[in-house]
Amino acid sequence: MQNIYNISIVLSFAGLWVTSMFSGNLEIILGFIFIFSFGILHGSNDILLIDSLSSVKLKHPFISVLGIYVLTVLSAVVAFYFIPILALSLFIIFSAFHFGEQHWEYRKVNPSKGITNVFYFIYGMLVLELLFLLNPAEVIEVVEAITTYQLTEAIITYSFIITLTLFLMSSLYLFMTSKVFKKIIFKELFYLLIFTIIFKVSTLIWGFAIYFILWHSIPSLYEQITFIYGDFNKKYLINYCKNALPYWVISLIGISVVYLLFKDKTIFSAVFFSFIAAVTFPHALIINKMFSNKKTQPNT
Repeated sequence: MQNIYNISIVLSFAGLWVTSMFSGNLEIILGFIFIFSFGILHGSNDILLIDSLSSVKLKHPFISVLGIYVLTVLSAVVAFYFIPILALSLFIIFSAFHFGEQHWEYRKVNPSKGITNVFYFIYGMLVLELLFLLNPAEVIEVVEAITTYQLTEAIITYSFIITLTLFLMSSLYLFMTSKVFKKIIFKELFYLLIFTIIFKVSTLIWGFAIYFILWHSIPSLYEQITFIYGDFNKKYLINYCKNALPYWVISLIGISVVYLLFKDKTIFSAVFFSFIAAVTFPHALIINKMFSNKKTQPNT
């Protein structure tokens, strides 16, 4: 895993080179391309994870999982239409925990499930709010497009300060109680510095794309492939991509149809985030179940 993060550091600074060479509009286009490629791909193979986690094998797994995801998407669209502020808040909360869990789970910094879950959420929220803090105008525009609520820079700043305070307090506790955490905290702070630089000089979409792909999706792919097949190599990576391809294609077709139907920026923003949220909710739960299952296995 550490080799993956080393590569992520190099590619992150390559992403900064893109920022210096191309316009903001092109950054946004590239950002969406990456999100719809590796980003969607890393969440497209939940069917294999469900099959690996479940003791009861489904007779028609493709139809069953597709049906669940369609219902989830429709539910998310309805939620974003009728209660957009609540839906967006839940999306951020789920995403924060999911990002934090993916980043920290393999490090095993504390044996207490409650403490680690709280830390996962605080860390993931810190990363998201760091992104928001350094791109306030774009964040305010997106939130208003989805919810019609006029967010202010002051709210973004105060939220970040609160989350940063909680992160420092929880980090201090783990520093005093966990030998593993004490060994890696300065490296993790260096990673946060990298995120800060990326988010500062990039647009909202491009900064998020760099983090989402290099620091979340690719490590998640590694974890999923290792869990499903028992190891990570080129053969298993190809198998994973083949199995994920139908869901990935369906996701791309779905978002393309949404774009063609709702080219209006305001409407598309709302539907786009509801689509991403709908995929995030079940995926985050499945990944959490995968990590819990790993902890019950020997030598993990």
